[in-house]
Amino acid sequence: MMNQKLIPIFDNGHGDNTPGKRSPQFGENLPILYEWEFNRDIVKRIAAMCTNVQIKYRVLVPENNDVSLQARCERANQIYSETGGKCFLFSIHANAGGGTGWECYTTKGETKSDRIAEILANEWRAEFGDQWRIRADYSDGDADKESQFYILQHTKCPAVLSENLFMDNYKDYQFLMTDAGRERIAKVHFETIRLIL
Repeated sequence: MMNQKLIPIFDNGHGDNTPGKRSPQFGENLPILYEWEFNRDIVKRIAAMCTNVQIKYRVLVPENNDVSLQARCERANQIYSETGGKCFLFSIHANAGGGTGWECYTTKGETKSDRIAEILANEWRAEFGDQWRIRADYSDGDADKESQFYILQHTKCPAVLSENLFMDNYKDYQFLMTDAGRERIAKVHFETIRLIL
């Protein structure tokens, strides 16, 4: 068993009662991708990978229904207190809005989250190369984008939000609906965890 210094926290965004947050109906016989299900499935896969090598972790939202952002942050900050600050958070999402590719976010400024985001981006490149490009912002010298997302702003621990392809882009959607695709996305996050620990 490894000597674990940090506890990863997995935030699976949205819930089965969140309006919208789904793919279009691409074809009569094609299922709709619901983001809450995708996010939970990716977290379940990352958690299984961690369990296989005895990495301890916490799942922020075990429920299927949505939990408010305030409650999510309160849960994360409780874990922060319980671990003496020895934790970090991944918030898992799928994107939408007419694009393609992968991106990750941290809060504005130079923080501990930036190091985690850069490792995550490097692992995405290592896994996918040119197959799925990173929608990066290098204006501050690294690949992550900066945003005031509530989950990033109001958690005490380092936190990174990943947007794992676009569910409203048909090519991205096809990949996101496969077991192999989801396993590879989970692996990117898992390998990042191994490097951080």
